[in-house]
Amino acid sequence: MGTIIELFSYDFFIHAFWASLFAAISCGIVGTYIVSRRIVFVSGGITHASFGGIGIGYFLGWNPLLGAAIFAILSGLGIQLFTEKAKVREDSSIAIWWSLGMAIGIIFVYLTPGYAPNLMSYLFGSVLTVSVTELWLMGALSVILILFFVLFYRLILYVAFDEEFARTTGLPVSVINYLLISLIAITIVLNIRVVGIILILSLLTLPQATANLFTKDFKRMLPLSVLFAFIGSFVGLLFSFFVDIPSGASIIFTLVLLFGLVKLAVSTKQKLASRA
Repeated sequence: MGTIIELFSYDFFIHAFWASLFAAISCGIVGTYIVSRRIVFVSGGITHASFGGIGIGYFLGWNPLLGAAIFAILSGLGIQLFTEKAKVREDSSIAIWWSLGMAIGIIFVYLTPGYAPNLMSYLFGSVLTVSVTELWLMGALSVILILFFVLFYRLILYVAFDEEFARTTGLPVSVINYLLISLIAITIVLNIRVVGIILILSLLTLPQATANLFTKDFKRMLPLSVLFAFIGSFVGLLFSFFVDIPSGASIIFTLVLLFGLVKLAVSTKQKLASRA
């Protein structure tokens, strides 16, 4: 315990702690909506499409996350637009933007003058290298998400579980869909540094799967998902530090292990209750 407390005397660890907390809040909230709406693969498409923005950012000398944010939002809106207006099947729309983003990213990384940039922190995450600016952005996103879901909770609930009914009642379903897809895109981009493009989808689904073992209620799943996301992120951060392994993989491994242990405990409790 003393060693863990000593870690908080280092700035890089404090930054990593706050990054884990903000990632838990944003991914816990957004992930609950994604899982409830059953658009996990839409999020996967946005995640991988954002690599195109990273490649363009490197080529133009921008912050790669800025390029990723622009490309992710455009990809999310593009998937939504293709599905709604162009009547392209959702899975086909996802595949188009997914492959386009990855292809553009590879092309622009290759075209970048000089040595090819090190993309490991974007592909697999490196929570220990999160900057102060990124922390402020992650914190601001967490506040925005909390306010948005509190103020528009019922509207989000209607859209998530019965979109057709919401449309018949005159609710602005398309506006909410475009706003939410943009928030999903921003959440994905700002958390890429925590677990990376390859693993970010797990941070948006594993805590929710664990929370779902306790409740099916959307309102209760939100705080539980945030809690499990934080436990997994922080314990994974500690595990990566002491074992000296990549933090992104460590966080996801911890979340999978947490899900397995909770599932085992819940199943055991149910079996004992049925025998009583």
